[in-house]
Amino acid sequence: MPHDLIRLMHSLFLPGARAARDSSWCPSADVYRTSDGWLVKFDLAGVRPGDTEVSMGGRRLRVRGIRRDQCVEEGCRHYRLEIAYSQFERSLELPCDLEQARLTTEFREGMLLVHIRTEENHRDARNR
Repeated sequence: MPHDLIRLMHSLFLPGARAARDSSWCPSADVYRTSDGWLVKFDLAGVRPGDTEVSMGGRRLRVRGIRRDQCVEEGCRHYRLEIAYSQFERSLELPCDLEQARLTTEFREGMLLVHIRTEENHRDARNR
């Protein structure tokens, strides 16, 4: 009897706990080599610029934040929800050291553009 009760409790509560734990999402990304470094585009539709954090260390670039649901029309009720409104994180490794790189970001039409100017390109520009 106690084992049946434990099994019942697990079947009722663990799926919800697992879903809550795994509710973060991982945005898609494109990586481009540019003349002065790298451009990384992250698909962040519906994410506000203030809700993101970009960091880098070693060869790794990391973007994390949260996409929040917002009311588009008063009085509506959900029928079907497929978009993940929760925390996200994406980490990419690039084939260069990013410790001395300069990073700039911009949001454009649902995309976060991360421009990375690497130290090797700083030296090349100075030697020209």
